[in-house]
Amino acid sequence: MSKISAAFADHKAFIPFIVSGDPTPEATLQNIKALADGGADIIELGIPFSDPVADGPVIQKGDLRAFADGISVAGVFDIVAKAREFTDIPMAFLTYANIPFQYGYDAFCKRCAELGVTGLVIPDLPYEEQGEIRPSAEKYGIDIIELITLTSGKDRVKQIASVAQGFIYVVSSEGVTGTRDEFDSRLTQLLSDIHAVTDVPAAIGFGIHTPDQAQAMAKIADGVIVGSGIVQIVGDKGTDAPAAVEQYVSELAAATH
Repeated sequence: MSKISAAFADHKAFIPFIVSGDPTPEATLQNIKALADGGADIIELGIPFSDPVADGPVIQKGDLRAFADGISVAGVFDIVAKAREFTDIPMAFLTYANIPFQYGYDAFCKRCAELGVTGLVIPDLPYEEQGEIRPSAEKYGIDIIELITLTSGKDRVKQIASVAQGFIYVVSSEGVTGTRDEFDSRLTQLLSDIHAVTDVPAAIGFGIHTPDQAQAMAKIADGVIVGSGIVQIVGDKGTDAPAAVEQYVSELAAATH
């Protein structure tokens, strides 16, 4: 059992997301501490990217704020290294495929392992294209976290689940990230289909932003992922965000658990 999947061992996992470097590396460190203190089981850190095809306007703006302050991949690794001075919470990166490709798969996965980042969510890396990075990920004990969507279909679900590690990221809706007030009725069946073919835990993300939503999603999934709601707080409050982030996360984590 990996450190990522172990976070689901005895309760539903709450997985908050923030953009690394948004609005500054120092602020990110304070927000990581806020996430940990608020009850996160796994922290998902976004590596800013110029063309984040799965992300909606809120997270795109977070990327732009980070870029405005000069964030780089090396800078993201530096943030995690400093965060490891005060927390050992499991971490995963949300990245796009070009970032580890340009950095070098082996070097990227090695650095992740050194820092205890043991999961990678790569939205633009389909099942069929994972052959290049998987050897390096396996070499350094990094989980490639698969995404399954409402349009995957049972055969595709079974195919993806057969190689799943850490947890399966269930995309709650068709479209990009961003808060939503209603969720697709097909989610219950999708989670049932996933649980029928694998014991790897499945967490729902995209759109969840209230405690009631987190509680409802936790009834059908093994975990809940929240991103845009947190990134919006950072956008609104800037370097003053940590207290509000911790309060918001504590309410969502309590609802999930």
